Amino acid sequence: MPRGRFWRCSYEPHRSVAVLGTISAFARSVVEAGTTPLAVGGDHLCSLPLLRAFKGQAPLGLIHFDAHHDMADTYFGGLKYTHGTPFRRAIEEGLIDPKRTLQIGIRGSTYYNDEEDWVLEQGVRVIHIEEVGELGTKGVLSEIHRVVGDSATYLTFDVDSIDPAFAPGTGTPEFGGLLPREVNALLRGLDRTKLVGADIVEVSPPFDPSGATAFVAANVAFEILCLLAAARTR
Repeated sequence: MPRGRFWRCSYEPHRSVAVLGTISAFARSVVEAGTTPLAVGGDHLCSLPLLRAFKGQAPLGLIHFDAHHDMADTYFGGLKYTHGTPFRRAIEEGLIDPKRTLQIGIRGSTYYNDEEDWVLEQGVRVIHIEEVGELGTKGVLSEIHRVVGDSATYLTFDVDSIDPAFAPGTGTPEFGGLLPREVNALLRGLDRTKLVGADIVEVSPPFDPSGATAFVAANVAFEILCLLAAARTR
């Protein structure tokens, strides 16, 4: 990627497919070079083209930190490619194995009344924020390891999984999220997971002039970078 250029996901129907293709092509070149990608950037739609870069290794397991499922069929008046649909498309394309997929921190409002029905029908393990409190970090980690096992897994981290008291700079904040201390414990507990790539998404600095969200995201990125380095070493 040329220095100083950044790729931005778009909801304009005439542009989104081209943008996804551009991201996917670059990510594929990174993977094919034998490098483990860690992407930081735009909204959660960006995860779809990043996952497409692993098509030859698919289906992958998925560890998904988020306040939302992001598995709607359509969003924003019928659009198939938005921040609310990437992982439904990923399942349909065979990029991820729904039975080796976990969603952690789910809470708040939904776009459709039956949004979670399809997710559960696919065999996805959903850990709502209430269950995080019940299980504790050790219990959640036990579930993660049980579901993804020893197979190749991708990690996607939406910053809105964190409580907006600590990370308000995001497009769809939801009250009552994960605490930074819980996030650290959960991420560090993945040190034996076979991670092949990761991303941190939905950080919007203009929504947080204090810079706190960017600070949180940078620390999450560092923790994930350590995980990826450990996976490469193994």
